[in-house]
Amino acid sequence: MLKTTLIATTFLIAGAAHATALDQFKSFVAGTRSARGEFTQTQVLKTRTGKVSSGTFVFARPGKFIWTYQKPYEQLLQADGETLYLYDKDLNQVTTRKLGGALGSSPAAILFGSNDLEKNFTLAEAGTHDGLEWLNATPKSKDTTFEQIGIGLKDGFPQAMELKDNFGQTVMLKFTNVQRNPALGAQTFKFDVPKGAEVVNQ
Repeated sequence: MLKTTLIATTFLIAGAAHATALDQFKSFVAGTRSARGEFTQTQVLKTRTGKVSSGTFVFARPGKFIWTYQKPYEQLLQADGETLYLYDKDLNQVTTRKLGGALGSSPAAILFGSNDLEKNFTLAEAGTHDGLEWLNATPKSKDTTFEQIGIGLKDGFPQAMELKDNFGQTVMLKFTNVQRNPALGAQTFKFDVPKGAEVVNQ
């Protein structure tokens, strides 16, 4: 009887922890209109750590964001709600595409997309590790390069994301110094083409 009670209690505790992850994610989606902060992006290899990139981000949901890689190479991804701009400083080239199809079931949709995430993703609780409550988001569309996206939450905000693609590669994103719902100017997400840059429309 005692053993049965312990097992039941263990499942209840585990269930509560998993529910917390989903609750935190729903709270983030409902309550975070905008945010800014810093990120570190690490390629995870089987035997060692791969390329590490870092930079800053700012977003206003849905569909407006500036994702700036500062190290090791400068690169900018920016969206104004309608168009996605990719600026490669070394090439001095801007690539543009319509935002609608670019977000879809991509990892960016988790942070920057609409509130209707369950339309594009199947969400499932994934337990606790590294001090975070984890949620798995599996894209419903087959037309995506990502197989699964893990979302690590704490204090009602994603602190980390684990991106697994269809080629067996994993990328880890960690977010720091996050400021939620900052005041952002009307022109924050307006993209100005750098002087002399080549523009390629896709």
